[in-house]
Amino acid sequence: MKLDQRIMRLIAVGASVPANCQPCLEINVAEALKNGSDRQEVAEAIQVGKMVRQAAGSNMDRFAEGQQYVAHSSEKEAESGCGCQ
Repeated sequence: MKLDQRIMRLIAVGASVPANCQPCLEINVAEALKNGSDRQEVAEAIQVGKMVRQAAGSNMDRFAEGQQYVAHSSEKEAESGCGCQ
């Protein structure tokens, strides 16, 4: 089964929320409506995105709490992270 543009845009609407991308959300909502979605479907996609963001945030908070007591064995190990430093 191939996803149509309406479904793909609803997925993009939901994904825009946990990605914290306001321009993406605006564009994808407009495109979802243009491709036949109704406002209720858009609202549901946003709600799913909010649930994903909330769960991911809660999980990261718990993970971070445990990390405050973990010492890296070397500075090189600490530098091999994601690069956000």
